[in-house]
This record gives sequence, structure tokens and C-alpha cells, in this order.
Amino acid sequence: MRRVWPLVVAAVSLGIDAYVLAGVLPRVADSLATTVGAIGLGVTAFTAAYALAGTTLAKRATRGSTKRALLLSLGLFNVANLITAVSPGLTVFLGSRVLAGGGAGVLTAVATAAAAGMVRQEHRGRAMALVTFGLSTGTVAGVPVGMLIGDQIGWRWTMGLVVAVGAVSMAALVFRGGEIPAIPDEPGSGASVIVKSPQVLIGVLLAFVFGVTSLGLYTYLLPMAADRGLGSWGFALIWAWGIGGVLGSMLIGRQIDRIGSRKLLPVLAVALLASFAAVAFLPQPVAWLAAALVWGATGWASVPTLQDVLTRTRPKATTTIVAFQMAAMYLGSAAGSALGTALLGGGTPAGDLPMWAFGVQVVAVVLAVIVGARSERAATARDVCPVR
Repeated sequence: MRRVWPLVVAAVSLGIDAYVLAGVLPRVADSLATTVGAIGLGVTAFTAAYALAGTTLAKRATRGSTKRALLLSLGLFNVANLITAVSPGLTVFLGSRVLAGGGAGVLTAVATAAAAGMVRQEHRGRAMALVTFGLSTGTVAGVPVGMLIGDQIGWRWTMGLVVAVGAVSMAALVFRGGEIPAIPDEPGSGASVIVKSPQVLIGVLLAFVFGVTSLGLYTYLLPMAADRGLGSWGFALIWAWGIGGVLGSMLIGRQIDRIGSRKLLPVLAVALLASFAAVAFLPQPVAWLAAALVWGATGWASVPTLQDVLTRTRPKATTTIVAFQMAAMYLGSAAGSALGTALLGGGTPAGDLPMWAFGVQVVAVVLAVIVGARSERAATARDVCPVR
């Protein structure tokens, strides 16, 4: 399990990079003499490249040396972020965000699949959860630190933080990673692997819905709290969500291996639904803090749980499935944020957004039950007629 940690450090840099620019957009815009909206396109470019590269290139990258694929994708990611840090203008900035998103998309899928292949079968869930732990830690701890750096000494040094963490992970892979086993490959293109399996297709849809609700609604946590008279609790709520995310992704791995991901997935979906209900209907600060803790924990814990549900009976397709799942999650996050903006622009009070998330999350609960049931049948069929 110790050999997985270089991949965790790489995931930390991904977690920072995916969200940190959103907190320093005005400073970047002023520095590059353009508008916040134009710089915001960088976030969109990163997400789009992440989804496209992860789903089309991740499987090809693993043909040959897994370690080489990890180092190449991480190297591209680091170089792109370095270019972002020294960008002289908008064109270079946007181009670097496309490259960074492409490297991140491939790296996430390959790192997760590699982690699953580096440990014994009974520790598979824990290894995959460790990569998610890195993502959540980067988002929760790294993003505030990066924003603080941006406020104090400039946004370019914020990107320098991402590059520094990425460089540490590259060094760890080179000097401490050891040999990384080849990732098994399932025949067929990435899209065909997804389309020919209803269980995986529904699982990818579920990842999208989780992104819409959990990450999408998080974008508006502070306006929601202010609208409900809890503005002074905003900082505490942000940290409660973050602490929950770190704890959830850190602790869920052992439970996946012990209880089983197909049993845990519907439970996590229902718990996330309950947290939205608490935020929607309970005005007490303590209730919001508890709900934010559960929201962060279940939202992040659902990532490796869904990965394990979809790949445990199909380990050869892990790279492809994880690529599509994570792309769907990040696209769902972008869609959820856009939906929130549209609702607020249409006159919906920020305090009513949890009710909208609650309604969408009901769909997630139904999908989680279906995916869990299909996974149960797939596992039974494999036991009865094992693949040779």
C-alpha cells in the first residue's frame, strides 16, 4: 500500500489545479488585462480537455509501461501549469489550461487503475480510495492555501504551488515508485466498453448526477448560507464540508473492502440526499454544520465506491471506466454550477437551491440502487461462470 502514495501526491496537485483558479479569477484577469469572463473560459477549457483526453487517450497511454504513462501525463500536466504561471496573455493562458486538463484527465484514470493493480484484490477499494483522498485533500486544503498565496504574493505563485506539488510526485514516482505492474486491457474502444454495458452506462450517468448535486451545489454554499441568515458561519461551513470530504475519502476504502461497494453506494446516495434535506429545511447553524460534514463525506466517498462497483467484476476495463466516470463527474459539476447560475439569474433565492439539489439527488438514489443491483447480478454470474 505504501507504493500507492506517489500517486496520492499526484492526485493532490490535480485537486488543487481543478478548483484553485476559480478563487483568483479577478487577479488573473487584471494581470493579463482582460475580463473575468474571459479568464473563466480557462476553467471550462480545463474541464473540457480533462473529459476529452481522459476518455480517448487514457487507455492508449497504458499500452506499454504504466510508469511511463504516469510520468508522461504528469509531466504534461506540470509543464502546462508552469506555462500558465508565466503566461504573458490570454491566448497562452487558455492554451495552457487545455494542456493541463488533458494531462489531468489521463493521469486521473491511469493513476486510479494503477493503484488498483498495485495491491491485492482484498485491498483494491482502499487503494482506489487513496487516490480520491489525494483529490479531496488537494481541493480542501490546497485550494485555500493557493488562494491565500494569490492574495499575498500573486496568482502566478499560486500556480507555482501546483507545479511544486506535481514535481514532488514525479520525483516520488521516479525514486520511490518502484516497478508498477502493467494495467490489463479490455478489447474494444473506450466508448464501446461503456455502451455495451448497461451497468457501466448507468454508473457513468450516476457520476454525472453526483457531480451536479454534490460539487455543483457546493459552488453556492456561501450565498445559500447568507440567504438563510447564516452568513457569519460561511467559513465554518466550508471547512466542515472539506473536513468531511477528507475523512470520507480516507475512511471509505476499508469499508469498501469489508462491506462491499454495491451495498455502500445506495447508502451514500441516501445520506447525501438527507444532507440536502437538512440544509433545505433546518435553519440551525449546528444542523447546517452537521449536514455540510455529511455532504462532503458522502460526496467524496461516493467517488471510489462507484469506481469499485463498476470495475471490480471488470478489472481489465478499469482505466476506461474511471476515465468516463471522472469526466462525467467534472462535467456534472460544471453543469450544476451553470444550473445554479441560471436559477439565481431567474430570481430563485440562493436559499432555495438545496431543494433543487434534493430533487436531482432523488434521481441519484434510484440510479445507485439500479447500479448496485446490476453489480450484484454481475458478481453472481461471474461466480457461477467465471471468466477464464
